[in-house]
Amino acid sequence: MTIRVLLADDQAMVRGGLRMILEDQPDISVIAEAADGVEAVALARQLRPDVCLVDIRMPRLDGICVTRALAGPGVGAPLRVVVVTTFDLDDYVYGALRGGAVGFILKDAGPALLVEAVRAASVGDALVSPSVTMRLLRHVTATRPQAVGRPTTPLTDREIEVVRATARGCTNREIAAELFISLSTVKSHVATIQGKLGVRNRVGIAAWAWENRVAEPT
Repeated sequence: MTIRVLLADDQAMVRGGLRMILEDQPDISVIAEAADGVEAVALARQLRPDVCLVDIRMPRLDGICVTRALAGPGVGAPLRVVVVTTFDLDDYVYGALRGGAVGFILKDAGPALLVEAVRAASVGDALVSPSVTMRLLRHVTATRPQAVGRPTTPLTDREIEVVRATARGCTNREIAAELFISLSTVKSHVATIQGKLGVRNRVGIAAWAWENRVAEPT
């Protein structure tokens, strides 16, 4: 099954490079390109791609605003958005996560991670690279006070284990192997946790874990 991707970046050369990398894969097809945020939102709503790969800095509408428009809390049928960023732009990363992004990737991460990011987002495994995820989430939350977003219904001990594994960047299969439970059970736990925390995806779970000091230091 082909993964349909929308590219949004204001630099034509960057879009061309991303297209070449992605379309070199047999299971990925770039169906559209956008040169600014307004165009990205319009094309995404019209074409409903499987993954939107969005640059953080674009004219007319930046990547955070695009993410909120396509995947934010008020969106009925959210799209999967992966934001492209750089490590030092911590506020942008935080805004993207809170805006509904299912993943993020550094611009200099390389072709392999880019492809991994798109494939992971297409199946809901939002945490693309554990090393990148941990660095960014720690950087984002290190200077912020502990959040007070405790769930109305407390998490069970098993759900806390799933949250911590998710915050470390583990996929569902890795969590299943680590906790000796089935893949379907992991998926059920993740869905329940998202409901209790009021988040839409795995990145939201990870961000909540780090903000509330639930994640284990590694």
